[in-house]
Amino acid sequence: MTTISKPPVEPGSNTTLKVLAAVLGAIIPIAVAILYFFPNVLRIEGVDVKILPAVNAVLNSLTAVLLVAGYYFIRHKNVAAHRAVMGMAFLMGSFFLVSYVAYHSQEPSTKFGGVGLVKGIYYFILLTHIVLAAVTVGLVLFTLYFALTQQFTKHRRIARYTFPVWLYVSITGVIVYFMISPYYT
Repeated sequence: MTTISKPPVEPGSNTTLKVLAAVLGAIIPIAVAILYFFPNVLRIEGVDVKILPAVNAVLNSLTAVLLVAGYYFIRHKNVAAHRAVMGMAFLMGSFFLVSYVAYHSQEPSTKFGGVGLVKGIYYFILLTHIVLAAVTVGLVLFTLYFALTQQFTKHRRIARYTFPVWLYVSITGVIVYFMISPYYT
């Protein structure tokens, strides 16, 4: 019996994944912005999502730990462990995004009640977190794309930016949660 095999895919030739990464990298931040500016657009009466901010903080914490572990493993040339923990970091980030959208589709944004210097610190952290979170989506997707298509030179080049930005967003997400949690109703 003769089997016909597909010719090997050239690294980087999968344009479908590249287009998907670009589209998701644009659509996800836009969807989050829509939820911010139109908070009741997807509201479902009776749905209780009050626990989700705490869940999001846990997911962000786990993501940060996994990112640091992934960095450690790649620095020690343990590619299999790096791949595994980075896959888990991507999964935690994906769970976070779903949970974040679910929460913000049901609840209006919580107003920060702090005053003075702490208010300035909070808004600085929040603003940098929001701006970099929007950028992180595309960075993560393209870093993953380059890894999946075995374009490791491009993967390493973009990962140098993706890692610190994604880590900052994960850590500041937890900080923002702790700073605003006393003001949840």
